[in-house]
Amino acid sequence: MVGARLATGRPRAPLAAKEDRAGARRSLASRAKASRTKSADDGTGDHSRRKALGLLATVGGGAGAFLGAGSSQAVQGMTAGRIPGLSPVDSDGFRTYSRPEGKMGGHGIGWSEIPNYQFRVPDGWKEEAVSIADLGGTEIDVRFAKDDEGQLAVVVAPVLRFMNVGFNADVRIEDIGPPEKVLNGFAPEILGGPVEDDDLLKEETMTKNLGGEPLTYYIWETKSHDLLSATAFKNRVFIIALRASGRQWRSAKDLLHTIQKSFVVDTSKVNYD
Repeated sequence: MVGARLATGRPRAPLAAKEDRAGARRSLASRAKASRTKSADDGTGDHSRRKALGLLATVGGGAGAFLGAGSSQAVQGMTAGRIPGLSPVDSDGFRTYSRPEGKMGGHGIGWSEIPNYQFRVPDGWKEEAVSIADLGGTEIDVRFAKDDEGQLAVVVAPVLRFMNVGFNADVRIEDIGPPEKVLNGFAPEILGGPVEDDDLLKEETMTKNLGGEPLTYYIWETKSHDLLSATAFKNRVFIIALRASGRQWRSAKDLLHTIQKSFVVDTSKVNYD
């Protein structure tokens, strides 16, 4: 389905002797204990750690980092997969990201043109590198992050991930199903597990319009500070997903909600064959 699993590590080289294996196990246990202590200090807890390991998982069933650690933040430039799309800073301290025509993201050559979409990001958020070689998979279109506020990714996936339709189908998210059905369809991959009723803080429906036909958007918020918005247009599903640690959430939750609700797909162009 949709998403891209966070990398869980590389294969370990064989150890030469029992002592080496025992030492490695002790070292791993020590690091795991330290990691649990740090997570507790951050206020994230076991549930958030489980979510973090699987958050925004498997785009097209591939393995890799959908929302990476932020070490490969990109300086915007005319490199493959990263074409500048940010506006100047507005009076509220936000920039508008508008998907540039011809951008490849992780899709590579051979994909038909993808409809433009927009969202707002606070000044200081940086676009991270996405390319066809990204371990996250081929359906990641763009990623942004800021260390002290959170991170986001946009997935553009074929409607066929959700329902059996023709190649040039013209689908809206209501055709896929109600919000709970759509969320249940991608939550195991995107969030690392199903979303139970007591995990969900908010589920709502909005109608927004950019340039043409209004579209319905499903919006969710979980207790683990996962913010998602999804819609469908033509033969693709568009999902923006944001993640924040407990510390980031306490300082930036209003900014993150603004990003989530600003996500909109341009419907002014109707022919994307």
